[in-house]
Amino acid sequence: MSEMSLFSTDGLAPNDRLRQWGGAVWQLIGGLDSDAFGDDNFQGRIESGEAGALRLCRLQASRHRVVRTPPQIRRSDRSFFKIVAQLQGRASFEQEGRQVWLSPGEWSLYDTTRAYTVINPEPVEQLVIVVPKEQMPRGHLPLQDLMVQRFSGSSGVSRLAWETMLSTHHEMPGMPSATADGVADVIVQLVHMTLLERAGRGTALTQREALRDRFKSYVARHLHDPSLNVEQIAQALGCSRRHLYNALAEESDGVVGYIMAQRLAACRKELLSGDASERTITEIALTFGFANVAHFSRVFKEKYGCTPSECRSGEVT
Repeated sequence: MSEMSLFSTDGLAPNDRLRQWGGAVWQLIGGLDSDAFGDDNFQGRIESGEAGALRLCRLQASRHRVVRTPPQIRRSDRSFFKIVAQLQGRASFEQEGRQVWLSPGEWSLYDTTRAYTVINPEPVEQLVIVVPKEQMPRGHLPLQDLMVQRFSGSSGVSRLAWETMLSTHHEMPGMPSATADGVADVIVQLVHMTLLERAGRGTALTQREALRDRFKSYVARHLHDPSLNVEQIAQALGCSRRHLYNALAEESDGVVGYIMAQRLAACRKELLSGDASERTITEIALTFGFANVAHFSRVFKEKYGCTPSECRSGEVT
């Protein structure tokens, strides 16, 4: 299950808040120098959690600035992209001569292996997503040319990315690990397609892929709902059943088969996880939308060649 952690400067002495904030930012978001423009009443809050390989941090803070310097980069042993979705207030992002101002409803992407500065001249609320570089598809995209650009959360594929990022963070508490892994993959895919679109490589195929990824994200977030069906999903995604079937045409099991396969894969992952040892097989089946445990056991054995209890005990792997 995905767990959330919270850091807040509430209750800290005013002269200790910025130092403690800097330590929390360093640990959760990366090595950065922080200052509050000389203000002596800084306030900040970070709610964070992990979805697959991604770390999502929703922060609220009074005006402040953060800087990543070359020495900090040299001390880092991993490379990341950072996505910032601006929820409240305005902020400036600068990297390698580029600067972009974000307003609420916009997002941007930058590279932690290169120096940057983020200026928040007023109180802000932001969702920061830390993405390991190896998770981002490369292809022939000129990624460095696409850093520090403004993407809209209200139109195009970038809107789908925006909606998925925000809904993922909202629904993370208690999200099963299998679901979190799947949703993280969808976020990365949608961000990648946004970059493709900005680079002039958006096509009808890209739009179909975007709908497919929205479908997969929706299914991952609603596996617990036993009534999940094609009609419900099409209505939620604002498309016709025909468009949905077309988007999933390359899936060997089709729309309904995909939902079943995801339910079974999520159950199997939980059964094999030590974290699930205290939960009964019935509880796990119900968690992922199986209303009938006998039916679950039958389709599980058809899929994996063993019963759920055999899978848990390790008799068959």
